Amino acid sequence: MDSRRVSLCDENDVKRALGLSDDEVKNPLVCGYLQMYKGDAAIKVKVVLNSHFLIGPDGAHINVSGISGLAAKTSYSMFLLKAIQEKFRTEKGETAAFVFFNVKGRDLMAIDEPNKELPQADIDIYRNTLQLSARPFENVTYYYPYSKDKMTENVQSYAQPSDIRSQIDAGKAFIYKFTFEKCQDKLDLLLANEDDATGTLESCVNFIINQEGSFKGVEKWSTFNEKLSEYTQTSSTIGAKKSDKGEILVTSWRKFKRCISKAIQNDVFGKSIVDGEVDLTEEISNNLRDGRVMVIDIARLDENTQSFVFGSVARAIYDLKLGADRTDIPDKVILFVDELNKYASNDVPKNSPILRQLLDIAERGRSLGIILFSVEQFRSAIHDRVKGNCATHAYGRTNAIEVSKPDYRYIPKVYQNMMTRLTPGEYIISNPALRSLVNIKFPRNAYKQYPNG
Repeated sequence: MDSRRVSLCDENDVKRALGLSDDEVKNPLVCGYLQMYKGDAAIKVKVVLNSHFLIGPDGAHINVSGISGLAAKTSYSMFLLKAIQEKFRTEKGETAAFVFFNVKGRDLMAIDEPNKELPQADIDIYRNTLQLSARPFENVTYYYPYSKDKMTENVQSYAQPSDIRSQIDAGKAFIYKFTFEKCQDKLDLLLANEDDATGTLESCVNFIINQEGSFKGVEKWSTFNEKLSEYTQTSSTIGAKKSDKGEILVTSWRKFKRCISKAIQNDVFGKSIVDGEVDLTEEISNNLRDGRVMVIDIARLDENTQSFVFGSVARAIYDLKLGADRTDIPDKVILFVDELNKYASNDVPKNSPILRQLLDIAERGRSLGIILFSVEQFRSAIHDRVKGNCATHAYGRTNAIEVSKPDYRYIPKVYQNMMTRLTPGEYIISNPALRSLVNIKFPRNAYKQYPNG
């Protein structure tokens, strides 16, 4: 160095080196911070993304992956989403609404309540390093699936009945239910996990949706079940006519009944909607507005019913953005889905209506203003067209087997090795506006935490 003086980089030097300086990053959105050096020389550097490559219009969607527990995937997603809510609240221009699914315990069922155990060190990071508030989400409404059990406040949830009652009394929680009359055109979603290569199940669904035969005028699930049973009888001449005339055979009706009977036994498929209860499709169509956060609890539902709820909501959001008459539709609707592998893995049947919906959102969502925040344990298991359309990727702690998969072949070896050693609260971020991958950290969430989920 020709006897020149050498010193550690300061915050501005680091920002310039990584292309993070204020004049280089347009439309900045906080995604975490860099921890540099140790001891007295330690510094924290705020890391920002160009939000136009995360929530449009230049790019859209983020995929977050990592081992369960060790990667803190939900925590990081919520940190980013809270930063987005603050950005839209403080900056004039576009509007945004949020729809979250709670899939684990009661993780997200108190995100508008403060984390009273948040360490002062994390509060300082929020305020001083990231220039964010250390406050929970605002304008949140919770939705719980209906149950006949009065001991649990008539909901199926891991949340405490007393907490649910308090939320309902405060007007920030509702019970959701699906009636046959409002769900007749969504029956295909109950078959999302069924392989229907011959199209027999689809034929049954279309027959019912078109109110053909005995299904004309059916308004209740119980009546639907009775009519469906008629079509499964060998002696029935209602639905079992000659196959060469294109009619649906008894064997097909029996298969259809087997596939959906168990699902519609769940209490959430009810007779009617009464005071304090809502239909999720109507809630989205009529009440999803700027700044609002909808949290839908599906954690205690069986897998088929979870799929139905997710598919119904995704379809309602798509329909809202595609052609609703309202004038106050948010410019962006951000959809957070955990356990993406249930709906868009390589093993999901290719004819799955939920997979088709997710592919539509991944491929057309940017232009429509539907932004997907997706989370799963193993990125390599996800459908190529879903993860391929995500402009931003967040890699949490994973294992050596996973990083050896083709998905990681373009990631430098040093970062692959790093991924197997990341700690909770640490991520590697890839975004088109960043010059290289960046290893970031983020503070603990500012909303109420449940130690055991």
